Amino acid sequence: MPDNGGLLLDPCRPMQTLVFSLDREYVELKQLLKLTDLVDSGGHAKLIIGEGQVSVDGEVELRKACKIRAGQRVQVGDVTIIVEGEGEGVEEWRPAGTPARRRGLLRDT
Repeated sequence: MPDNGGLLLDPCRPMQTLVFSLDREYVELKQLLKLTDLVDSGGHAKLIIGEGQVSVDGEVELRKACKIRAGQRVQVGDVTIIVEGEGEGVEEWRPAGTPARRRGLLRDT
C-alpha cells in the first residue's frame, strides 16, 4: 500500500471529488482540510500543507492559513475539493453525524 502521509482517503477510489459549500466569505486552508475529514487534526493539516502536499488552483500552497474562497479548487493527494458559495447549486444538507459546529456543507460527488 502506498504511503499517503496519513491522509484519510478511500484507497478503493482512485479519484475523489468533494463539493464544499462555503457559508461565509472564506475558510482557512487548514480548517477546510479538517472540515472535509481529509485530516484528523489541525496539526496533521499543518504538516501536510508544510510538506507541499496541498495545491490551490493548481499551485502548491504552503500557507496554512491561506484564505480559500468560493470558486477555488483544492487538491490533496487524489482528492479535489471544489469550493462553492452558499446556494451555488449545492444541495444544502449535512451528512449524518456531522456536528452542528461545522459551518460548511459538504457532499461527495
